[in-house]
Amino acid sequence: MFVTRRTFVERALGLAAAASAGGRVVAADPVAPARPAGPNDRIGVAVVGFNGRGLSHIQSWLKNPAAELVAWCDCDPGVEGRALEKYPDIPRKPRFEQDFRRLLEDKSIAVVSIASPNHWHALMAVWAMQAGKDVYVEKPCSHTVEEGRITTDWATKLGRICQMGAQSRSMTGMRQAIEFIHSGKIGAVKVAHALCYKRRPSIGLVDTPAPLPPGIDFNLWAGPAPAVVPHRTRLHYDWHWHHLTGNGDLGNQNPHELDKARWGLGMRTLPKRVVSLGGRLGYHDNGDTANSQVTLFQWDDALIISEVRGLEIKTPPTIARQAGPVAVADIWWGTEGYVVAPSNNTGVAFDYDGKPMGKWSGGSEQLHYDNFLEAVRSRDRSHLHLDIEDGHLSSALAHLGNVSWSLGKAAPLGTRPTLGADEPHVAETFAAFDEHLRANGVDVADTPLLLGREIAIDPATEKSTDPEANALFKREYRKGFELPRV
Repeated sequence: MFVTRRTFVERALGLAAAASAGGRVVAADPVAPARPAGPNDRIGVAVVGFNGRGLSHIQSWLKNPAAELVAWCDCDPGVEGRALEKYPDIPRKPRFEQDFRRLLEDKSIAVVSIASPNHWHALMAVWAMQAGKDVYVEKPCSHTVEEGRITTDWATKLGRICQMGAQSRSMTGMRQAIEFIHSGKIGAVKVAHALCYKRRPSIGLVDTPAPLPPGIDFNLWAGPAPAVVPHRTRLHYDWHWHHLTGNGDLGNQNPHELDKARWGLGMRTLPKRVVSLGGRLGYHDNGDTANSQVTLFQWDDALIISEVRGLEIKTPPTIARQAGPVAVADIWWGTEGYVVAPSNNTGVAFDYDGKPMGKWSGGSEQLHYDNFLEAVRSRDRSHLHLDIEDGHLSSALAHLGNVSWSLGKAAPLGTRPTLGADEPHVAETFAAFDEHLRANGVDVADTPLLLGREIAIDPATEKSTDPEANALFKREYRKGFELPRV
């Protein structure tokens, strides 16, 4: 490990950040609790990983006058040129670092903004917090169930501000829609549906390692994962579809929808039972995560239906008919009506006679970054719209679904789990899912459909009663990239 355990302890116990008067860039103070930044202070930010989502991070920090983009970091130096092309008017070019660990030594950096591949999220967040930084980390905030809890525990122990990047939490229209659900105006809400109908073509099938971009430090790219170049046509982005680095679309797009679904239901723990059905259906390629998947999450008195469709959408679904076709969305079914959120910042409500009950819109993802910096100033985690605790719970839903699926067995089309069998919305979802697979000509004898194992979870311990499932709640770490426990 680049920064030793002893160094982290020394910093946590006694190192204060540099401070000087007037218009300064302020670093996080590892001496708990850090004082609020003054109204004229600018908060030093470093963005890690900017070949994709990180470009949005850069844009949002540049828009906030309270932030100073001090550094940007990527193990692939080629991405810096693309960032400079996208943002040619940056007032002052950030310092480029290839090694994330160099940022930990810089006292001018108060915030680390993480948009790396998923397998790095928790480790980067914990190392940054141990070095006295506050952290904004993309969804999912973890690669496994255990990682999210460890990250949350470190934030609590060190008094750090840590927010997950599910940006709809801060968008005005979405917040108003959730407030409407919580007001009881559509009655008791016990079922939510998190949809991700998003085309994900095959990544191809090759038997050779991915070509590495010139100058990339693959050791750093791999980090805690095995340092073996994967077989596929490209290294970047397609890491989403390999379990050692990504979490499939259930852990890529769907954490946004799972977070909103759980938020609307008001569930603040992990569910008690989970089961998932799906597969990498319709093509053979180098991916090993499901591209089509239905997952059920059961609490005592609430249920989330998660549905991921990566194949072509032949007919746009109209599950909530008055709202029209949906693609990436959430639906909350109440006893007196329902709410549909067809985007990150909009919502509409209807009663079951089709009469409109409400409509909301507004807000951008910029508000989420602004909310985070407000909490950095105040040093109050309760000001965050998506504190790491909530981020962990929503990320863990995706991980639980993938654990169930990975323990599954091949099943014929039309197979149903017993969980949720009495719920009409579950039956409708599976029927539509089967029809979607048929429309795409899926042959489950060629690309298997797996019925996942139903797993039981103790929400208090966040452990399963199934030893095989428990083993998949965590992961192995390469030497030098171990995740520190609290």
